[in-house]
Amino acid sequence: MISRRQFLQGSATLIGAHAISPAAQADLPPPSMAPAGMQRPPLAMLGVRPVTTLNGWSLPFRLRDGAREFHLVAQPVAQEIAPGMKAKLWGYNGRSPGPTLEMIEGERVRIFVTNQLPEPTTVHWHGMPVPNGMDGVAGVTQAAIAPGDTWQYEFMARRSGSFMYHPHADDMMQMAMGMMGCIVVHPKDARTMRVDRDYAFVINAYDIQPGTLVPRVGTMTDFNTWTWNSRVFPGIETLFALRGERVRIRIGNLSMDSHPIHLHGHSFEVTGTDGGWVPKSARWPEVTVDVAPGQMRVIEFIAEEAGDWALHCHKSHHAMNAMGHGVPTMLGTDAGEAHATLRSMVPGYMPMGTNGMHEMASMRMPMPDNTLPMMSGQGPYGPIGMGGMFTLLKVRDRAVQGPLENDWYDGAARARKV
Repeated sequence: MISRRQFLQGSATLIGAHAISPAAQADLPPPSMAPAGMQRPPLAMLGVRPVTTLNGWSLPFRLRDGAREFHLVAQPVAQEIAPGMKAKLWGYNGRSPGPTLEMIEGERVRIFVTNQLPEPTTVHWHGMPVPNGMDGVAGVTQAAIAPGDTWQYEFMARRSGSFMYHPHADDMMQMAMGMMGCIVVHPKDARTMRVDRDYAFVINAYDIQPGTLVPRVGTMTDFNTWTWNSRVFPGIETLFALRGERVRIRIGNLSMDSHPIHLHGHSFEVTGTDGGWVPKSARWPEVTVDVAPGQMRVIEFIAEEAGDWALHCHKSHHAMNAMGHGVPTMLGTDAGEAHATLRSMVPGYMPMGTNGMHEMASMRMPMPDNTLPMMSGQGPYGPIGMGGMFTLLKVRDRAVQGPLENDWYDGAARARKV
């Protein structure tokens, strides 16, 4: 174990992020991920229960010279937002957000960052206590990483918990294009804060106009694509738990709005933030937690109630796809003659909104290329009237065979027409 004195008196590699030669990291291949499904490393990789990242993965690593080594590659990526819509984003290792970095409290971490973007970048380890020279702020703690260069960050994972990583160089452009990811530092004692299921995702949002592929990065408030890990429903993976299991969900927010995340069917406690674990004496029961920009919130609960339970942002526009700000409210209007005239002038014209918008959940009409309907997805009793930041927690008494999205809960009692 290196002493504090040795650490502080060590070479420049331990004091500040710095450029390295390609030969120094050539034998650490940069793994990438193209599929949209969840992946996670085998249990043996960490010795602890790994995190499941919604529509994401945990970055493989190697152990060398007493450190856990990762290789992040900042690069343009082609990201599927949901089936039927793609976007040209920036991310890491083939995806936006980048892969989750998992490590153990008290160990040394060495992260190589290769820049394949057309402009300089850095990586900031949001919430993690690191030496000042490793903080990743361009022009303050380091020179920005030029295109084509690889830099090395190195620090101790001093505190267990949930954190994030993102650039601090041209923040508006790079974060608005999807550059971010989760960091999980597992407690040294695997019995500490133990759970049966551990999920993580990052909240982000984009302004992607219908028929286009690239987000409008100058947008400040009027976003139209509200995502978890750069995915919208029905493209967001389903969470699963067996009844009686303890479930943890780590939620990071790097969008420009706050998000009240609401879970149906269960109450939970906020057990952690990016500042650390919340003492048991300071927790309280809740069903909605507001996650502000730049915050990480960790919730935990016992999966007591079997069923299919909604998990979503409670800002109603955030649980819709492809929202717009110029849509008039037609509720209660009698536009029969106008609609007839428009049908004669515009082939395929379909009136909507005079009796509410639920019809949009089942309506299939011509749309611009690369755009999603406001609501989509089919449940066992009809169309699901939500989209955007929405998915399901499926709690069962037994393991599910086959795809989760095809397994629907059949309860003995349900609301019915009378």
